[in-house]
This record gives sequence, structure tokens and C-alpha cells, in this order.
Amino acid sequence: MPTLGFGVYQTPPEQTVDAVGVALRTGYRHVDTAAAYGNEREVGEAIRRFGLPREEVFIETKVWITDYGYDATLHAYDKAVGKLGVDYLDLLILHQPLTSEFHLTVDAYRALQTLYADGKVRAIGVSNFMPPDLDRLLDATDVVPAVNQIEVHPYFRQSELLTLDTEHRILNQCWSPIGGITFYGGGSNRSTLQEPVIADIAAEHAKSPAQVMLRWHLQQGRQVIPKSVTPARIEENFDVFDFTLTEQQLTAIDALDTGVRGGPEPAEITREMFAIDIPEA
Repeated sequence: MPTLGFGVYQTPPEQTVDAVGVALRTGYRHVDTAAAYGNEREVGEAIRRFGLPREEVFIETKVWITDYGYDATLHAYDKAVGKLGVDYLDLLILHQPLTSEFHLTVDAYRALQTLYADGKVRAIGVSNFMPPDLDRLLDATDVVPAVNQIEVHPYFRQSELLTLDTEHRILNQCWSPIGGITFYGGGSNRSTLQEPVIADIAAEHAKSPAQVMLRWHLQQGRQVIPKSVTPARIEENFDVFDFTLTEQQLTAIDALDTGVRGGPEPAEITREMFAIDIPEA
């Protein structure tokens, strides 16, 4: 999996084809989508239009909680590949832990293990799994998740979880890596893009704050999936391989952690509150 991918969370279907096309033209070779995003079909269309061989684009998607359970999750895979127009996935992950009905989470993950064993997916993983639920999953299943996709940005680093994932050789994949959750509606009124510490570091490298934050992740061994529909920002987010942050700069960014989560508390996600009907096509 490329260390820098392209996310399409909250990207309207009508803008997804163009946004993914710009990303592929820029050089991105990993696209992260999800059943709950409602734009898997458009992601697949963009990839087909661009014309790259299938094996050159890493496609990742997620199963939503309303499709948890062994048979339901196997069917969720069928729905995903049908919309994407592909015959296999590079990475399929569970979108949430569904803590209140964890038996369904385990059954869903066992379905992922079957898909993996059958060669229908090249890797499987999870998203938003905190230490207690991650430990429960590891105890109940056989295949260690390849990734845990979690909220990580300078204001919310989740150090304990990062360490636990690393101990189990689970890749930390970061959603909202430049702190978008801090300025498009989260638990914080601060914007990472306006953080003076990050702005000063950006000025030293003649880079943008977003580029500095992405570089911070990459140098600390995390995979990132920034999202945008603006071509200039899509290109800017990819231009992060020609500079290096110092240890002092990395430490300064680490110190910005507030411990305040921007997204919902994963353990509080329930089917009653967050049910989404994932259509067949």
C-alpha cells in the first residue's frame, strides 16, 4: 500500500469522478472509499476512465455496521466489488467496532478472513478500533488486521493506540491527517491549519501547514489518506517527499496533542443511532 493515499470521505458522488481523476493524474495510487460514503461506484468509474491497469491502483473500502454478521458481510463484499467494478479488493476493513454488539463485529471479521483466504481481498483490517475492542478482536480471530484506520492529527495523536497497533504490527492508517475534523465540525474550536507552531515550521521549509502535517505522519511511520475536491490542494498534499522535518520539529508537533477527539466516540456507535441502508447497486 502506498504511504500516501487519497480519501473520498464526504465527497459527493457527482464530484468524486473528477476528484479521483485529478488524484490519479497527480500520482496517487491508493484510493480509500467506503460503503457508507455512497461513492464507491464513482471511484470505480474514475479508475476505469484513467486507464491504469487494475494492479497499479490500490483500492480500499469499508463495510458499514448495518452489514455486520458473517453472511451479511460476505454480501457486503459482493455489493462493494459490484459498485467498484472490480473482481478483487486490495484492502477491506470494518468501518467501526460496534462495541455494543461485538459478536456481530467478530462474525463480520471472520467473513473478512474467509474472503482473504479465498483470495478475494489481498488484505483485511479495521477502523476506529480502540485498545479494548482491538484486544477482544485479536483474542477471537485468527488473522491480525493489516491496518487500523483511526483519527490522528496534531491535536489528537492517540499515542497509546499508535503504540498498541505497532506492537501487533498493525499499520496505523490516519483519517483526518491534517486535522480536517478540527475545522469542518468536530469537538475542537481550533484549526490545525491556523496553529502557530505548525505555521512556523511550514515557513522554515517553504511548505504549507497541510504539507508539514502530512510529512509529520510519514516520518513517524503512519499511512495517510488526505481528502480534497480542489485540484490545487490535491496536488499540494502529494508534494511532501522533498523535505524532512527535524526531530525538534516532530517533537513540537507531538506536543500539540490535546487529547480531544473530533469524531464520534467509537464505543458509542450503535446500529440504532447510525444505521445506514447500503443499497445493492
